[in-house]
Amino acid sequence: MGEVLRPARLREGDLVELVSPAGAADPAVVEAGLGVLTGWGLRVRLGEHALGRRHSYLSGTDEQRLADLNGALRDPRVRAVICVRGGYGTQRLVDRVDVEAVRADPKVVMGFSDITALHVALWCGAGLATVHGPTAGQLSRGADSVTGGGARHVLFSGEPVVVPADPEVETFGVRVPGRAEGTLLGGNLTMLATSAGTRHQPDLGGAILLIEDVNEAPYAIDRWLVQLKRAGWLDAIAGVAVGQFANCADGDSRPAVADVLAEELGGLGVPVLGGLPIGHGSQQVAVGLGVSAVLDADAGTLTVEPPVT
Repeated sequence: MGEVLRPARLREGDLVELVSPAGAADPAVVEAGLGVLTGWGLRVRLGEHALGRRHSYLSGTDEQRLADLNGALRDPRVRAVICVRGGYGTQRLVDRVDVEAVRADPKVVMGFSDITALHVALWCGAGLATVHGPTAGQLSRGADSVTGGGARHVLFSGEPVVVPADPEVETFGVRVPGRAEGTLLGGNLTMLATSAGTRHQPDLGGAILLIEDVNEAPYAIDRWLVQLKRAGWLDAIAGVAVGQFANCADGDSRPAVADVLAEELGGLGVPVLGGLPIGHGSQQVAVGLGVSAVLDADAGTLTVEPPVT
């Protein structure tokens, strides 16, 4: 990867556009999130199909969702693109994202979960640093919540984020001692595994891989990790940052998801830090992707440089 594109941090008065590249969202929830954004002094515009009625399990047809996304990326007035929710559907669009517009006018892009496909595509296609953080719907948790406050810090401050491992997170026991430095890349494990073999395959050599997931049985987590191993994605990583694996259980069966993660990641020969409040938990901390990070498993912290200038 050549030069990393880091968009300008947000300032009061900036225009933010909300788009739905994946599933449909509850308008009331989005309205609450929109209130948080306007409370930060931002101007907010809804993409034409951001609150579209469901098209199957999507917020609109592929053409409608793509038009909203590319329209926001091309508009010089828009300084940030925030995804309304995840769900499914982003990977149906990413091969047609206007990366030339991104290169010409890099702007903040924030989301997580299914939006991982967009993060990966923008990194591979344009070298854009993005924000793994809450969707507009999740901002309904409030400006003073961990989720809201963390997102505002990343979007506005231009300062690093220090994320301590949280004993309350189900992956807290997943740890391999050591310290690693590298570019933080990754996101939702399912979406990363389904990107293997596509045109969007990031070079993870020397990188710190971030993974999180939700509603996947432990055997499925095992399957996705084995897929990434077989695809060579884990051959030269510097470390693994393990976020929240919410509701990743299969009744009363064993092993637990933390045991699966420990087994699959423990033999990589790199530092691993679990328990990071990043992902699908009740609250999440926003972090930059495509920027330098330090994973210190001994101290129990992940420090991430700002994705904005």
